[in-house]
Amino acid sequence: MTKRKRMPTLWEVPNDLWRRIEPLLNELDPPKGRGRPREDARRILDGIIFHFRTGCQWNHIPRVYGDDSTIHRTFQRWQQLGLFEKMWAMLVEECDELGGVDWKWQAADTAMGKARSGGDEIGPNPTDRGKNGTKRSILTDGGGGPLAVVIAPANVHDTRLLEQTIEAIVVERPEPTEEQPQHLCLDKAYDNPTGEMAVNEHGYIGHIRRIGEEKSGTKTKRKHKPRRWVVERTLAWLSKCRGILVRYEKKARNYLALIQFACSLLWYRRLAYSSF
Repeated sequence: MTKRKRMPTLWEVPNDLWRRIEPLLNELDPPKGRGRPREDARRILDGIIFHFRTGCQWNHIPRVYGDDSTIHRTFQRWQQLGLFEKMWAMLVEECDELGGVDWKWQAADTAMGKARSGGDEIGPNPTDRGKNGTKRSILTDGGGGPLAVVIAPANVHDTRLLEQTIEAIVVERPEPTEEQPQHLCLDKAYDNPTGEMAVNEHGYIGHIRRIGEEKSGTKTKRKHKPRRWVVERTLAWLSKCRGILVRYEKKARNYLALIQFACSLLWYRRLAYSSF
C-alpha cells in the first residue's frame, strides 16, 4: 500500500473545491444581467487566500489577483452575504455524510492575538502588557476539524465564551444519547461553575482539567480518551496564517470571515485526502 502524498499548502482554490463553491456563489451573489461583467470570482478568492496567509495589506495584494479595491469590496459583500460561513458549513456537512466528523470527542480552547489596527471586539491582552488584542474561541471535532469560531476581546474569560462557541457550530449538531454520547475536552481555564454549566446544559460529558491537578508521571489505562491537543493543533494551523495570527481587520466580522474561509480549507483537505 503506497503512502498518500501530503497535500501542499493551499494558496489558491483547487478545481475540485471550486466546483463546490461556484453554485453556492452564484446563488448568493448572482452576476447581473446588465452593466460591466463581474470580476473573476475564483481569482478574487485566490487573492483573499493570499491576504490571510501573508497578512499583507489589501492594497499590497499582487495585481495578478485583480484590482485590490475590487477584491476588498467583493470580500466585504461576500462576508455580509454569509458566503464564507455557508462554504464552511457545506464542507462540514459533506464530510459528515461520509462519516468523517467525529462528534463523540470534541474539544474547545482559545487563542489570543494582537489587534494592530484597533476596531471592535478588542480589549487589553493580559499576556501582552495590556496591549490591544483579540481572542479566538474554537470548538473542534475529535480529529481537530473546526466546528465553531467566536471572536471576542482578549480580556474576556474563556468560560464566558464557551456557551456562545457551542451555539455557533456551523451545522446542526446531533443530539447526544446514551448510545452515542458526546464528550467535551477542556483545559483548566474552564474549571469553574460557568464552564461546568455550559457543558451540562448542552448535554456533553465534560472532561475538564482541574486547577492544581498535576500530570501523572505514570502511564495508566483509561476507559476514555479525552484529547485537548487536537484543538491546540488546529489553533496552531490557523496561526500559520499571518492575517489570522495578527488581526489587521478593524471590523470583527471581517476578521471572522477570514477565519471561516481558512476553516473551510482545512475541511476541504480532510475531504480530499481522507478515507472515511
